[in-house]
Amino acid sequence: MANRRASLFFTAAILALALAYAQTPKRINRAIELLAQGQPIYYTGGHEGTAGGFEAGKKAAQTWADYIMYDMEHAPFDVSALGEFMRGLAAGGPTKSGHRTPAVVITLPFDGSDEAVVRANAWMLKQVLATGIHGVMLCHAQSPAAVKAFVESVRMPTSRIAVGEGLGEGKRGVHGVPTAAKIWGVSQKEYIDKADVWPLNPNGELMLGLKIEDKYALEHVDESLSVPGIAFAEWGPGDMALSYGIPEGFSQNPMPQQLQQARSKVLAACKKHKKFFLNTVKPNDVTAMIQEGVMIGAGGEEAAQIGRKYTKRQMPW
Repeated sequence: MANRRASLFFTAAILALALAYAQTPKRINRAIELLAQGQPIYYTGGHEGTAGGFEAGKKAAQTWADYIMYDMEHAPFDVSALGEFMRGLAAGGPTKSGHRTPAVVITLPFDGSDEAVVRANAWMLKQVLATGIHGVMLCHAQSPAAVKAFVESVRMPTSRIAVGEGLGEGKRGVHGVPTAAKIWGVSQKEYIDKADVWPLNPNGELMLGLKIEDKYALEHVDESLSVPGIAFAEWGPGDMALSYGIPEGFSQNPMPQQLQQARSKVLAACKKHKKFFLNTVKPNDVTAMIQEGVMIGAGGEEAAQIGRKYTKRQMPW
């Protein structure tokens, strides 16, 4: 009997170690880790507003989602609340997948209308990156020059991939590193090494996205997605519909032809430039969306569960 108990204990210990090993993350950014495996990812949050603060972050640490879209485009630009949210995420972690926090991607209240606008508002990027976030989306990415300035503003001067080959030197400074490194759970040196844009830098842990959400951005989508350093894009159906003067167009079934063509153009540009395409997914269409090429889904937990089972995802959630 004693031998049997010892054997059962040994087996349980081996299984526990195997499970712990299986859940040891290979990256800081869970969203990037999954995309690199060819797995679609799913997010929560967005334009309804993301509650900031420590307790909200602590509660969100165990979210079902692979990343949190933290809205600072339409919600208040409150960096203190964001910083506390990130501290709460770290305190409430790790996630079921073993990551220190879920990934957090920010939207900001300035548009990519031209290079001057991005350069003038780059201070916002510096402040939010210093809180330890994992990505940023550029709203109304109308100008390829604005996209280039966006990427450069996020990178450190020490990030050299593609400098002189489509990008200038990074503009981000060092003094936001200590707080961000604490959230990521790494040394300051390691943070500087890893705080670069993926997949341009295979070891980077920051993901940048574009909102091609109006007819002006759509006109230049091919050029914008050719800028090095961008990971993903969406077509922004609500604002795209406003841009074409059909406010409720995105909710019509079928959608007006102009909107269908806009979506198709952004999807085609993503495929051409090997960027990940973001789109709403629902329980009744998530598998079809994945088959079409959607790799980042918005739409809720039920759709995510169906999508994860369809792609035989192994990472716990």
